[in-house]
Amino acid sequence: MTTEVRSLREFKMPDVGEGLTEAEILTWYVKPGDVVTDGQVVCEVETAKAAVELPIPFNGVVETLFFPAGSTVDVGMSIISVAVGEGAAEPAPAAAPAAAAAPVVEAPDAAVPERREVLVGYGPRTGGAQRRARKAPAAPAAAVAAPAAAPAVVVPAQAEPVSAERPLAKPPVRKLAKDLGIDLRTVTPTGPDGVITRDDVHAAAVPAPVAEPVVAPVAAAPLPVAVGTGDVRVPVKGVRKATAQAMVASAFTAPHVTEFIQVDVTRTMKLVRELKASGELGEGVRVSPLLLVARALLTAIRRHPEINAAWDEANQEIVLKGQVNLGIAAATPRGLLVPNIKDAGSKTLPQLATALGELTDVARQGKTSPADLSGGTVTITNVGVFGVDTGTPILNPGEAAILAFGAVRELPWVHKGKVVPRLVTTLALSFDHRLVDGELGSKVLADTAAVLERPKRLITWG
Repeated sequence: MTTEVRSLREFKMPDVGEGLTEAEILTWYVKPGDVVTDGQVVCEVETAKAAVELPIPFNGVVETLFFPAGSTVDVGMSIISVAVGEGAAEPAPAAAPAAAAAPVVEAPDAAVPERREVLVGYGPRTGGAQRRARKAPAAPAAAVAAPAAAPAVVVPAQAEPVSAERPLAKPPVRKLAKDLGIDLRTVTPTGPDGVITRDDVHAAAVPAPVAEPVVAPVAAAPLPVAVGTGDVRVPVKGVRKATAQAMVASAFTAPHVTEFIQVDVTRTMKLVRELKASGELGEGVRVSPLLLVARALLTAIRRHPEINAAWDEANQEIVLKGQVNLGIAAATPRGLLVPNIKDAGSKTLPQLATALGELTDVARQGKTSPADLSGGTVTITNVGVFGVDTGTPILNPGEAAILAFGAVRELPWVHKGKVVPRLVTTLALSFDHRLVDGELGSKVLADTAAVLERPKRLITWG
């Protein structure tokens, strides 16, 4: 009788980007006994930056889930073990003695620095991450047993093998297909090298989902408290925790100055209606007032590029940025996110509209990647969608300016020597007074307003 040899491989919480030290497990997509293959998404985790899905980098059978959903786990800690070996989804990495009956947990050579594979983020790195001190160590789930005592997992002979012809798609696209009930094997790929894209999934839906025009970010889910009840304590973690820390750091580091201006946007609102009706920006491209506000601000920055800068405290230098990465503040169920459009200043109006629509869609789903949340240089926050006229926005750390776009209202306005009803909004620009003086800030705000008042300047100035 031949003894089947297996070994256990442990998958550790990867650094999903920018040196983050911990992540919360939101959902497990597998359970003990499930067959998994290289690249299969096994769980979704949330960091201070974004929610991402983690694919496992090898084949086998799930042995143990070390932490239940809802647990916060340090980067580098094992979160799942998978049995690999003869009869499993992947051959054993090395031959083992026939007498070995218990699984062997693989461990890196202590003399060699560990090279952790970063599955979602910015590439592999060597060594462990630096972690914050924790009040109490996180305990693995009660279901975890000592490896030596755990019986070898045998794949049932009748288990169906996983198809090798697995459609090519990124994890967010797989999640979208799952939410829409679409079998990726029935979708015709149009991406490079046969990769299925988000548009391919939408095209395969019957009927195809029609997105409503989005002119503002999605409102965040209310905290679980009702009037007349007792106090409710909500743990501060993930995006909310990171936002709170960033805002405190910004408010007490950068000297804020905020200036306001009211502007007649009647012509801009007319242009929005005309662009929607004509479809000249492209089929399916969303046109909103926020789009023209973004273009107006980018036009002002092109005229005054000194505002697209950052303060380098360590070197006591002002860093003039080579491109405008335009952030759009979005309130989501996960908290405040500020994804940014890379090199927004170089985009045409149709390209900017497409990028803004894609950014909003991804933020709505809570799937914004860490890369899209980093590197912003200037931000717009659309408070008008909530019926708010204006505010004094706090700068995102590392940025020089943030523009608040208020509600558009019909107000009495002096136009061509007569008081008539016009569509009016209020803009508020906050800037870092260490690197933006009053003259530069005023010019940027005034030019933004001038473009919105007479949008033909988009052509003459842009």
